[in-house]
Amino acid sequence: MLLCAFGLCAGAQDNVIDEVVWVVGDEAILKSDVENERLNAQYENRRFSGDPYCVIPEELAVQKLFLHQAELDSVIVGDQEVLQQVETRLSWLQDQIGSREKMEEYYNMTYTQIREMVRDNVRDGETVRSMQRKIIGDIKLTPAEVRNYFSRLPQDSIPFVPTQVEVQIITQEPKISEEEIERVKKQLREFTDRINKGETSFSTLARFYSEDPGSARKGGEYGFTGRGQLTPEFANVVFNLTDPKKISKVFETEYGYHIAQLIERRGDRVSYRHILIKPKVDEKDIEVALNRLDSIANDIRKGKFSFDDAATWISQDKDTRNNHGLLANPESSTSRFEMDALAGLVSQELAKVVADMEIGEVSKPFTMINSKGKEVCAIVKLKNRIDGHKATITEDYQRLKTIVTEKRGEEKLQKWIREKQKSIYVRISPNWRQCDFKYPGWIKQ
Repeated sequence: MLLCAFGLCAGAQDNVIDEVVWVVGDEAILKSDVENERLNAQYENRRFSGDPYCVIPEELAVQKLFLHQAELDSVIVGDQEVLQQVETRLSWLQDQIGSREKMEEYYNMTYTQIREMVRDNVRDGETVRSMQRKIIGDIKLTPAEVRNYFSRLPQDSIPFVPTQVEVQIITQEPKISEEEIERVKKQLREFTDRINKGETSFSTLARFYSEDPGSARKGGEYGFTGRGQLTPEFANVVFNLTDPKKISKVFETEYGYHIAQLIERRGDRVSYRHILIKPKVDEKDIEVALNRLDSIANDIRKGKFSFDDAATWISQDKDTRNNHGLLANPESSTSRFEMDALAGLVSQELAKVVADMEIGEVSKPFTMINSKGKEVCAIVKLKNRIDGHKATITEDYQRLKTIVTEKRGEEKLQKWIREKQKSIYVRISPNWRQCDFKYPGWIKQ
């Protein structure tokens, strides 16, 4: 009867909807689990190094090993961390597939079921990562160990480091007229009046008019968010909303002007929707800012003052002016950028300007869209360029140390997996055994 409950009765094979394909410890891996992972991989354009019906169940089995150990070691992931990622993941899926209805059709599930699936996946994923960090521990390497590791590598295995640059920046925000600011505020107040009169919905107006690309197509809606994830000005408004039927007053942040509406509050997190309108900059005001930067650049070239001093005292880029205008790479926690990263993380316009500059050169003024989505005027100085090269200990020690640290961590995890395979019960359905597994110890002789 138990086998029939799992859809494994021999006489009903032609009508099987789901089946247990692996068992690891007391955890089952279903055919539907494999199919769901395959569908996710398809939307993420993930390529498999082998048969997906071999790779995916083995990956799920490895995950079960870590989850089993996490339960033994009482490794627990907080709800807040999980909920944040669930909302992000659901939003991403909806954007990729097109709508909530299409997502339900794609997975053949209700939205509630999809949410539960995503929540379980996120919780398991975070638990696995926490368990892996515990297994790996704190890996400490000496310079000698890093040097010895790379001295043994064949020349064709030494990583190539693409060209990197260090860039300083000075920005000026073109002045926006009071008339333009009042126009934006008036438009948002009119939106509020139309919603309150029942002429339209907040979601409809957000889809048509909001200039926040991340939320406009979802009717301005964001999932459950903590106060620390929002700018202080925005958090002060949305966390003081108490009635979902009321619209906030017009308020300003560094992104522009907003109105917001509460959807739901859960503890210290809120779900909300908002409409963002950005005041438009007049061409004559852009010209004024560009001319001012042109004068500043000329004074720097003539030696009247340094780029460092100008960035500290004149630049309106609050993220860099306390560091003499030096841009910081959030991915590497250094001041070095590969050119693709400079375009993706900072600005495509800036990357185009830097591409043809000489070290120490100060650029002509140009316009760019900053990280807040605002059009600003800027000049930059190329502080340093490190041409593409084979990695060396002297020039790229931190990069090489990271590579060795990651390799040592991976070696620890692989050793742990092989040892864990010996002590845990594993059963694989006969039809799912004909695979070239990464870890051969699944099938015990």
